[in-house]
Amino acid sequence: MANSSRVRRLGAVTIAAAILGGSALAAGPLQKIGKPEGQVDIVAWPGYIERGETDKKFDWVTAFEKKTGCKVNVKTAGTSDEMVALMNEGGFDLVTASGDASLRLIAGKRVQPVNVALVPSFKTVDERLQKAPWHTVAGQHYGVPYQWGWNVLMYNTNAFKGQTPPSWKVVFEETTLPDGKSNKGRIQAFDGPIYIADAALFLMKNRPELGIKDPYELNEAQYKATLDLLRQQRKLVGRYWHDAFVQIDDFTNEGVVASSSWQFQANVLKSKNRPIATTVPVEGATGWADTTMLHAEAKHPNCAYLWMEHSLSPQVQGDLAAWFGSVPSVPAACKGNALLGEDGCARQGFNSFDRISFWRTPTTKCATQKDQCIPYHKWVSDFIAILGGR
Repeated sequence: MANSSRVRRLGAVTIAAAILGGSALAAGPLQKIGKPEGQVDIVAWPGYIERGETDKKFDWVTAFEKKTGCKVNVKTAGTSDEMVALMNEGGFDLVTASGDASLRLIAGKRVQPVNVALVPSFKTVDERLQKAPWHTVAGQHYGVPYQWGWNVLMYNTNAFKGQTPPSWKVVFEETTLPDGKSNKGRIQAFDGPIYIADAALFLMKNRPELGIKDPYELNEAQYKATLDLLRQQRKLVGRYWHDAFVQIDDFTNEGVVASSSWQFQANVLKSKNRPIATTVPVEGATGWADTTMLHAEAKHPNCAYLWMEHSLSPQVQGDLAAWFGSVPSVPAACKGNALLGEDGCARQGFNSFDRISFWRTPTTKCATQKDQCIPYHKWVSDFIAILGGR
């Protein structure tokens, strides 16, 4: 896992590469799966590709390797910017890209179109995702959906005395928590420029006079107010997290009591009998819908296509959702999975798709603010400044 300063440096490189383009795409999508090359190299979020090393019940790699002869090699990445930077550097076949990375990868010509006819299970994918705009451009698919979910508020139930925090205010404004102590130094925030959208979402509900209609579409005045909120939050944050396992340790050993998080961290902490719960506050939540995308210069395309098909099996989808606390991209995975349970999909947001503000890359072109929005490269530079106390 890269450290945060390296992630931010890579993010700057990412933006430049996306603007400049990159090398040419492969000559059209694969038309036929040939002999497996013996390996597939994947950039993935932590916890996304498990072989039973963390918990033997969760293993969707071993059977694939035995069946196909394709050894799965995984490089974890803690932010979307890091993922895009790694794909720009090359040497990988696949990436599990979120919506704030996928269109940058397409624009930067780092991924190639995917022939979904070679992925038979694509037709079983949730119809809400099959033509999603974060992986479909001009009718062409650039990947297959993997999982989706929202960014929850994770909190220590002892610190909140059994109360559920109703608002994201507990991580944005200094306040006395139910345990009688200030939240200052005891909260965390996500270490990525896309987190600016979380602050904007909070302001949408709490400062309606700003006129924010979409947390990824901010005009100059809305953007300034959002940065001001983040500067205020900076005085409260003990650590900006990008490594899920570091955050797990911080909630266990460092006195952290509230943060934006993924259900994955909460599930791990609960499995260790920690006093942890999650909620989606009244303001709603940002979220992510991840797509398995194929590098433009993938060295192992046959194994990559075999993995994409494998990744959409109901068993893999259900097991992954149970492990990560996400929602399967294949609805059939919601039934009959012993690890996920019959209510797992509903509990993790399956019926709340329309309530989630899914990550996407901000651009100047935006419907709600008459194409006067602040673009992502500004989000990057200004977020780095905030982390530095500026």
